[in-house]
Amino acid sequence: MSKHILIVEDEKDLLDTLEYNFKHAGYKVSTSLEGNKAISLATGKNSPDLIILDLMLPDISGLDVCKEIRSNPVSKNTPILMLTAKGEEVDRILGFELGADDYLVKPFSLRELTLRVAALLKRNVPVETDENIKLGDLNIDLAAHRVFVESNEVTLTAKEFDLLVHLARHNGRVQTRDYLLEQIWGYSSDVTTRTVDTHIKRLRSKIGSFGNLIETVRSIGYRFNYNSDT
Repeated sequence: MSKHILIVEDEKDLLDTLEYNFKHAGYKVSTSLEGNKAISLATGKNSPDLIILDLMLPDISGLDVCKEIRSNPVSKNTPILMLTAKGEEVDRILGFELGADDYLVKPFSLRELTLRVAALLKRNVPVETDENIKLGDLNIDLAAHRVFVESNEVTLTAKEFDLLVHLARHNGRVQTRDYLLEQIWGYSSDVTTRTVDTHIKRLRSKIGSFGNLIETVRSIGYRFNYNSDT
């Protein structure tokens, strides 16, 4: 069955081009020129498998659209790829903190956009229970605070464990350094973003092959990027 993509873009010519491109690539496509309509489509009965979202919309901002989509149980895990204009780094950071998964800066190539979409659609949502998070051969025992990689136990500090849990729960989604500070350290006065970098470096070295899956997103933060083809 074809994957369903929702494209939200207020430039009609670009919207038509994107719609044609993805239909030609075999996707089912819905479109919207406005943010409020996009929210209805994203959270409705025939919700999409992925959303391409422009940040500049005529009625409400793409950031507000992203926030609404993430707050709805129907669409909380739907991948979102943002389209941004040059120089909107602050908006990109806010977008990631609101739950966007990836971004492209205009102008972009259709080939790159198509490849990004395909990669996001392959992303694995972690299998999580009240006691465990599992991504392939990475098993996190939440109750016992233990981590296993390929059945071998890995010893982590409390903060390293919390950091891994957070990244794994948000597999495929960029987490900004400031957001990680807030979630893991609570913005302690003696903690800076360099602390995040140091803990990431140690965590990578401890979890073997899974360490390579913690990607650095330049000037933004980090992303745990596991899929079943890895």
